[in-house]
Amino acid sequence: MKRVSFFQSIRLKIIVILSLFLLLAIQVIGTYFAERLETSLYDTHKENVEDRLQVLTANVEEAFGKERSEDDEGPTLQEEIRDITSRYYSDLFSDLKVIDSQFRVLGSNRIDMIGKKISGNGSIRMAIVHGQPDDEVRRNSETTDRVLVRTIPIMDNGVPVGAIYSEASIEQVYSQLEQINRIFLNGTILAIIVSIILGILVARTITKPITEMRKQAMGMARGDFSKKVNVYGTDEIGQLAITFNDMNDRLKLANQTTEEERRKLSSVLSNMSDGVIATDEEGNITLMNHPATQLIGMTLHQAKGQPIVEVLQVEDKVIDAKELEEAGSLTIDFSDEEQLFLIKANFSIVQDEAGKFMGLITVISDVTEQEKVDRERKEFVSNVSHELRTPLTTMRSYLEALTEGGAMEDKELAPQFLQVTQNETERMIRLVNDLLQLSKMDHKESTMYKERIDIIPLFHHILDRFDMNKAALIDFERKIPNEEIFVWVDKDKITQVIDNIMSNAIKYSPEGGKITFQVAKEVHRLRISISDQGLGIAVEKLDKIFERFYRVDKARSRELGGTGLGLAISREIVVAHHGQIWASSIEGQGTTVYFTLPLVNRKRGSRK
Repeated sequence: MKRVSFFQSIRLKIIVILSLFLLLAIQVIGTYFAERLETSLYDTHKENVEDRLQVLTANVEEAFGKERSEDDEGPTLQEEIRDITSRYYSDLFSDLKVIDSQFRVLGSNRIDMIGKKISGNGSIRMAIVHGQPDDEVRRNSETTDRVLVRTIPIMDNGVPVGAIYSEASIEQVYSQLEQINRIFLNGTILAIIVSIILGILVARTITKPITEMRKQAMGMARGDFSKKVNVYGTDEIGQLAITFNDMNDRLKLANQTTEEERRKLSSVLSNMSDGVIATDEEGNITLMNHPATQLIGMTLHQAKGQPIVEVLQVEDKVIDAKELEEAGSLTIDFSDEEQLFLIKANFSIVQDEAGKFMGLITVISDVTEQEKVDRERKEFVSNVSHELRTPLTTMRSYLEALTEGGAMEDKELAPQFLQVTQNETERMIRLVNDLLQLSKMDHKESTMYKERIDIIPLFHHILDRFDMNKAALIDFERKIPNEEIFVWVDKDKITQVIDNIMSNAIKYSPEGGKITFQVAKEVHRLRISISDQGLGIAVEKLDKIFERFYRVDKARSRELGGTGLGLAISREIVVAHHGQIWASSIEGQGTTVYFTLPLVNRKRGSRK
């Protein structure tokens, strides 16, 4: 998980929020305080100016109200006004003028203005002409200071006879406000610094448990449930830490249970002989065990994400994976031109609590051998029926001819018909005997009487018997070593194997042909081969000659009285002796049948 930087952390957010709250509070208080302070200082300054002007106005009106004659020795009006204004000269007024009705300056705190006329000042004109006072704050044109300008009419018996014009600087008020605001700003900065420090401490107490829980959550995501979160108190965060530790214990137990179940499931899937395929809700493969990969010929990496209907090649039977569950089971043909390969697939769906389709579980198994057995069983029943029907049909035809056709009265035909029925009966007896022998071998009911014998004299005895009964136009060649070779065998069963193979060689050998009987001693086994010079067998049919009722030339085999079970019985006997049997052939040149028998292991000290 990506580490959270300080600028993205909740600690910075807590510090910023606390600082903003404090700054907002200070700003609200400061704004209100500055506004009230400005109003108070301005009102105090204005009252001071008003008090001075009231006294000045009273004195000036008194001077204007005096009656003076030309020969009066007292001070003139201008002199008295000048004397009055000189007494009010202070830092309070930056400009002070007393103006008569002629707009002439009678007295001023600026000597250069005395005696001059004032023109162009609207407030002075309004005071002298209409007796209206004026009060305003404006900038001094020379000093650019803010000044309080007062224009007060001088009244004599209710008639304006002049005006007092004053300018009092109020910069001192704003200078005090600026100093106070600077002090307030410094206090604000100090308060913010203190609040940041306190915010860091407070945020640390809040974020430290959260950081520990975050680290523990990351460990839990990796499967580490061994650590615990420290509990620093009983507040909400402490209760959260306790709950988190409890959740950690529960998840640990659940994870252990899940891991145990996963291992069990993995072991079951790995050791199953059947293949298992799991899909998601879209029908795409998500899981396969090893047997499934072998059966379908694809690895999990190749099949993962592929639709199961395409992997199992059932697009022609179903369209959607949901339809597979309705099918229940399907037998899928993966055969090619060389080999039969059938797979049986059983489907079951996976649903959630609401019954929604969540996926599909498919169990597949190889049913090729089962199908082969079923086919062989059906073919076996068909062959037995056919083999029995032919002689029975022949016997019925000859018996009907004897009983109904009058052949019984014919002394020449009757013995021939009876001979045919007898031959067919013996043929059925041989067939039934062979079937019984095969059945006993299949059910392990046939008993082998094995003994340790020198096999060479047995071979000569069997071949001597064939020499006595052979056709005049067939020769026998023996390639048998002149030594003692001991094996554990059932003499009667091995004799039956050689009889069956030799009989077939004689049946299919042409006139003047030669049959070669050869014995070769190999490591741990004895190999016997019987070769003829018949028409041979096609390569694709060689493996089938040991199957039951299989005939290369069916018409000739029946004509010669064969049951089609001789080589099948021979194979069962050789296999029961822990040997092998096979054939090789070249069409037009003959066939060779081989079988092997294990040699007797020599003991130490034995001379044989």
